[in-house]
Amino acid sequence: DAEYAERLVAASGKLVLLDKLLPSLRAQGHRVLLFSQFRMLLDLLEDYVAHRGFSHERLDGGVTGERRQAAIDRFCAPGSNTFLFLLGTKAGGGGLNP
Repeated sequence: DAEYAERLVAASGKLVLLDKLLPSLRAQGHRVLLFSQFRMLLDLLEDYVAHRGFSHERLDGGVTGERRQAAIDRFCAPGSNTFLFLLGTKAGGGGLNP
């Protein structure tokens, strides 16, 4: 719910910054790659971006094969509306060039 998202943001200075930065970047037509070493942090970021209504893809060690390539293809497709890509550093970000 919305209260959860607000508490999540309030609990982290970095999320406070992201919460200010991401809407501005989206309004300017930018797209974002967010990297993390930790899957648990990606889980929290995914909750955050979903609550804020940002279209996103996620690639981490749990995403393999066809699902991995499909996520990359959706993000990199010409005219893609996907704003944000959450990436686990162990999964790698090779081939992503928004």
